[in-house]
Amino acid sequence: MTQNQSSHSEASQKLAEHSNGDRAEILDSIRRALAEDVGSGDVTTDSIVPPAAKARVQIVAKQSGVIAGLDVARMVFVQFDDQIVFTPHVRDGSAVSQGQVVVDVYGLARALLTGERTALNFLGRMSGIATLTRQFVEAVAGTRAVILDTRKTAPGLRTMDKLAVMLGGGQNHRHGLFDMILIKDNHIDYAGSLGKAVRRVRDSGTNLEIEVEARSIREVREALALKVERILLDNMPPEIMREAVQLNAGAAKLEASGNVTLATVREIAETGVDYISVGALTHSPRTFDVSLQWSKK
Repeated sequence: MTQNQSSHSEASQKLAEHSNGDRAEILDSIRRALAEDVGSGDVTTDSIVPPAAKARVQIVAKQSGVIAGLDVARMVFVQFDDQIVFTPHVRDGSAVSQGQVVVDVYGLARALLTGERTALNFLGRMSGIATLTRQFVEAVAGTRAVILDTRKTAPGLRTMDKLAVMLGGGQNHRHGLFDMILIKDNHIDYAGSLGKAVRRVRDSGTNLEIEVEARSIREVREALALKVERILLDNMPPEIMREAVQLNAGAAKLEASGNVTLATVREIAETGVDYISVGALTHSPRTFDVSLQWSKK
């Protein structure tokens, strides 16, 4: 098994736990999206299509990449027809080719037409995130670096955005402000020093993992002296990251962050850092092109 396959396998295992715990949140996002789009009713479809009419459609990938969000799309259609027959031809997280049919759907024609845009919006965004994530993961293949997401997600869609990162083979950083301590530059400046900020966190009685942001080798040394679990190397050039890796000698987990691109990520990974967090995965993915077509079967 290759490192990339192993990483994707681990992500798939975590995905099962993640999606089970957040299913209610995903359903809430779907209902809010449908309320926004459908409102008091789909006046066009309801005027043209008889209530009992049924139809078969296919969702087709209009480009090559990684498909993600099939189950979310299914959940959209289920809101209008709980007997819908949703038959995927690929699994979430699979590579697909341009023109490939990814799923067949059979059910009430009204449900298919009314739910179409919302289902494709979710599927397109999640597949775009997964596709970009896979590109970053493949770019660092053979190094120890793990690609992480950030909190730069679409408001109200964090669970789905982070789910898509996992389907692309990346891993999730903290989900929010509640599940990990991350002492950033503004916290340090407010407290007066890195040491004071860490002491205040420890005095609070929390047992959460502590990560601190370091802007220089001096702050890396200070963080190591404080024995924190993780150190974020903020916007450091690769040569300074290498120095930090040597200085750290495995004592803490090191995370590189700051304007990481596909053009720079390999060089960053080769410094020896453990993690590379990439805000672009969720703040600027290109929507994956998918369409719904009437089936000829």
